[in-house]
Amino acid sequence: MNKSRRSFFQRTVSLVAASSIFSSIPSFAFNTQGTKKMKMTFRPYTLELKHVFTVASLSRTTTPVVLVEIEYDGIVGYGEASMPPYLGESQESVMAFLKRVDISKYGNPFDLESILADIDSLAFHNTAAKASVDIALHDLVGKLIGQPWYNIWGYDKTKAPNTTFTIGIDKANVVREKTKEAVGFKILKVKLGKDNDREMIESVRAVTNVPLTADPNQGWKDKFYALDMIHWLKEQGVVYIEQPMAKERYDDHAWLTERSPLPILADESCQRLADIASVKGAYSGIVIKLMKCTGMREAHKMITLARANNMKVMFGCMTETSCAISAASHLSPMVDWADLDGMLLIKNDAFTGTIVKEGKLVLSDEPGIGVKKIG
Repeated sequence: MNKSRRSFFQRTVSLVAASSIFSSIPSFAFNTQGTKKMKMTFRPYTLELKHVFTVASLSRTTTPVVLVEIEYDGIVGYGEASMPPYLGESQESVMAFLKRVDISKYGNPFDLESILADIDSLAFHNTAAKASVDIALHDLVGKLIGQPWYNIWGYDKTKAPNTTFTIGIDKANVVREKTKEAVGFKILKVKLGKDNDREMIESVRAVTNVPLTADPNQGWKDKFYALDMIHWLKEQGVVYIEQPMAKERYDDHAWLTERSPLPILADESCQRLADIASVKGAYSGIVIKLMKCTGMREAHKMITLARANNMKVMFGCMTETSCAISAASHLSPMVDWADLDGMLLIKNDAFTGTIVKEGKLVLSDEPGIGVKKIG
């Protein structure tokens, strides 16, 4: 980390340290005394996608997930780990990590900072596995308090944004059909990065004139091609661009951001809180996802840090059930854009929770993350 980036991080990290929601709540407000212990269970689950999902690097029809439950005093919190291939995690690796987590040794479920920091230290990566515990603990704590997390954080749920609906790379006729299925959405996300970028946009535009976002998923190889495409995409009504080139190309992204007429957002280049210092100046903003940042605790800090440094924020997702999507939606009133459509892309959701109504995220009034199991 160079001197300017180190200085940036040191100046702003104190703001994040002050963001723990329970730091000002007296301990006597919660009854956590006695012999009660938390208990965690988990199981594998496979999401079945409604359509073949294609991005610049791969295609797939399923997503492996692990569903987690943490029980305390008869109350159950739900969590989820979703593992698309690029994360490098699997159901086996997640369950192996979760077996190392002794949740019963923590006497106070409200001590989220200490518990989650301890769990984070168990292994270097495993971010989706860590997110599953984080989400379940947040759900549990919200239920114990009797409040949804947007209330605990002091957010106005009516300010939750419209979510994009994702159109994966496909043949022109299939893209047109997918776009027709997205009727009612106020903004669409189009995957790019192969050799049919213009055809993808033109196929969507043959059906709708709503604003678009573009995600090449690191698929563009040349910065001059990227700049030419971005100028053309602006003319087509695109609002911002996610991760146009390989995540390691910070200098090329800085060059592109300086010249781009649209915001350039760091997705694969910005995984966790510490990465914000590296992408500051090279991108216009960041993409936060629970599965890559270890969950709600760190996502909340990332929003605080990005905002303190005048960076745009988009909240994204993997293909996930309504469990993880609902967890993310409680942070959505504080971001510029949301891409929280993961549960809409699957056929076998295991939960109900946050819904999308006429393209807008509508948060549940239920406590915790606001989800209920199906069946």
